[in-house]
Amino acid sequence: MFVMRKFFALLAVPLALLSCSKQYIIQGSSTVQSLDGKMLYLKALKDNQLVDIDSCEVIHGQFEFSGVWDSTMMVNLFMDDESIMPLVLEEGNVQIHIDHAEQSVTGTPLNDTLYAFIHEKSRIDNQIAELSHKESQMIMDGMDHDEILRILSEQAARLNQKNDSLVIGFISRNFDNVLGPGVFMILTSSFPYPIITPQIDSLMSISTPYFQNNSYVKEYMKLAKENMELMKERQEAGLGI
Repeated sequence: MFVMRKFFALLAVPLALLSCSKQYIIQGSSTVQSLDGKMLYLKALKDNQLVDIDSCEVIHGQFEFSGVWDSTMMVNLFMDDESIMPLVLEEGNVQIHIDHAEQSVTGTPLNDTLYAFIHEKSRIDNQIAELSHKESQMIMDGMDHDEILRILSEQAARLNQKNDSLVIGFISRNFDNVLGPGVFMILTSSFPYPIITPQIDSLMSISTPYFQNNSYVKEYMKLAKENMELMKERQEAGLGI
């Protein structure tokens, strides 16, 4: 399956950085036969709606977008209504490759940075998923149940800490470009409603004015603070969350 996991779906945070229009060129290749003849779309979030930025057809595994832009932004590559992968619309020649195993975007600084992060996070996620297979193997090997739980719990804790450090470190290093707010959006989109976790509290305590004033971050924190107050009031009233 070539669709990026939910963590990276709908990654679109436009930020005006430049005052003059420049040309973008995005060249792509695919070994996924089902993409041939399909229309692909670049979409970005604008006023809480996904809007089309550009479109092209996949012909014999090749496709190309080109046009002018006046702001660096994160966009998503879509096939119909299905999100395939995120990328950054920025100056330079962007190269996209799609196959059944993975997707990658290279050729420009922010895209190189984004996909180094995506690949590292996918590697850690795969290690976490592998723990269930390890448990089955340990059981088959006749290991003590309590010992299995101890070993796997320690490994899971280390991997989860590594995952958290990766995400927090990535966002903090990119507070002042589109990558920081973009991954923050993905981090928080997994919550049922806006809340302030220890992870988010730690991030905001070291964040820059540029990051804090991003429209998505600003609105999220406003709603999260309101929700935290409501939860506190309900707990004090003995109503639960």
